[in-house]
Amino acid sequence: MMQEKTQWKCFLENISVLQWILTFLLLGLACIGLMVCLLFTSLWPLPTLYFIWQLKDWHTPERGGRRTAFVRKWKVWQHVRDYFPMKLVKTAELNPNKNYILGCHPHGVMSMGAFTSFSTDACGFMDIFPGLRSCLCILSGIFKIPLFREYAMATGCYPVSKRSLEYLLSKSGKGNAVVIVIGGAAESLLSVPDVNTVLMKHRKGFVRIALEFGADLVPVYSYGENNIFHQVVFTEGSVGWRLQHFFKKIMGFAPCLFVGERCFWMPYQCPVTTVVGCPIVVPKLTSPTQEDVDLYHGLYMEALVKLFHEHKASCGLPDSQQLRII
Repeated sequence: MMQEKTQWKCFLENISVLQWILTFLLLGLACIGLMVCLLFTSLWPLPTLYFIWQLKDWHTPERGGRRTAFVRKWKVWQHVRDYFPMKLVKTAELNPNKNYILGCHPHGVMSMGAFTSFSTDACGFMDIFPGLRSCLCILSGIFKIPLFREYAMATGCYPVSKRSLEYLLSKSGKGNAVVIVIGGAAESLLSVPDVNTVLMKHRKGFVRIALEFGADLVPVYSYGENNIFHQVVFTEGSVGWRLQHFFKKIMGFAPCLFVGERCFWMPYQCPVTTVVGCPIVVPKLTSPTQEDVDLYHGLYMEALVKLFHEHKASCGLPDSQQLRII
């Protein structure tokens, strides 16, 4: 029987989630603003030295980063997990002597399920998959932002660039579970409660990388991710729709207009269950052909659909809900 939360516990959960939301939305801008402002004060040597050091350190995020167990184990992540609550589920063993590419779906508005499950220790990834190291790959532009890049690296995030993926799959040993939110920023615009739409029919780059390095593919689905915010969806061709896509083209991500509960900032307390599927064995091919890529991309989509239907009932979805792949 679930124990009732104390007021103090509820307060800690709310504050923890609020800091995550504000970090996601504002920390990058705050870091840029702080560094620029300091340049016009007597403290100008500090940002100047940092910028020089950042240029020298420019490629570190693509060469293994600087993840720290201290940040990944912060108590705040456990409170974020408990707020919804969030859970990570294993359906098959993953061999720690191999490397994997985990394709995570859907993106949702902020990918909170993927971040909590794979970029923190709150959901117990290392206990569930002993010997494996989760590596969440995110928008590369984040690692160009001063100060913010240090925070992202500390949580064990990496750029979702080819150079970064190559390093993780070939120069970082075995036991790497490289997590890619396949739909990316474009899929965030499809995040609607009780609708399961993923963008991946033409997303095949991750399959080519898997073939080049012999990394097995693993489908992952976060049930409930689309329910934690209610998004304002613009009709195709409208001014709002065009502004979103223009911003995405320039900045690499799409701004979503969304609402939650309590002052619009707080996400709805909907359970989010991230289910890790069975691995698809992938051969190592130095120069995979388009036919090879199409074959394993098709196998991956079939495995994702099977995973979705096998676990939707246990994760609280009605039998009538379907997975739409576009």
